[in-house]
Amino acid sequence: MKYHTRKWVKPEDLNPNQSLFGGRLLQWIDEEAALYSIIQLENNKVVTKYISEINFISSAKQGDIIEIGIEVLSFGHTSLNLKCEVRNKMTHQSIITVDKIVMVSLGENGAPIAHGKTQIEYAKDRLNTEI
Repeated sequence: MKYHTRKWVKPEDLNPNQSLFGGRLLQWIDEEAALYSIIQLENNKVVTKYISEINFISSAKQGDIIEIGIEVLSFGHTSLNLKCEVRNKMTHQSIITVDKIVMVSLGENGAPIAHGKTQIEYAKDRLNTEI
């Protein structure tokens, strides 16, 4: 799994138990999945269709640095299927896992649209065009 984003747990991210609020963590995961999908599908109109069971394994506290990992499971006709793990950057202890996130590519009219992708592409490879 590749970890793309790091977040620093700040006081505004805490719940009344003084640990990372689950809703904030899910917000960060949804945003990371969207950004990853936008880049992979080369379409800024991508939405979350489905998030599977979420497994909270441990908590994070104020001052912890966490990292969000995304991995592609498969490419659908209009979708991208991902999985996610969030872990503590320093200890590598898993905080949460999400087995499946389905992101859907949309057209101008807001309906699902085929994206034509079948494998992971890296931005650096798209930029390497010969003159």
